[in-house]
Amino acid sequence: MTEARRFLVSGRVQGVGFRAATRGVARELGLSGHAINLPDGRVEVVAEGPVPALDALQAWLGRGPLPARVDGLTAERIPATGREGFRTG
Repeated sequence: MTEARRFLVSGRVQGVGFRAATRGVARELGLSGHAINLPDGRVEVVAEGPVPALDALQAWLGRGPLPARVDGLTAERIPATGREGFRTG
């Protein structure tokens, strides 16, 4: 089953390679979507693909890469769009 989720990640997640690392993990998991910095200091990650892969990404987002520090993570299901590839912006 395929679905899409929107994640909001807060903490020390900008300027530490968080988006690039997220892109790498998402691609390894076969997910499409994006990771972008938000003006309020959070990172928005939208990902689409198989539920087990989304669950794995969600678990990884809760930790993030070093030297990031994740203080909060929210997730919500959103409509799938059939997008392809994973980008950072």
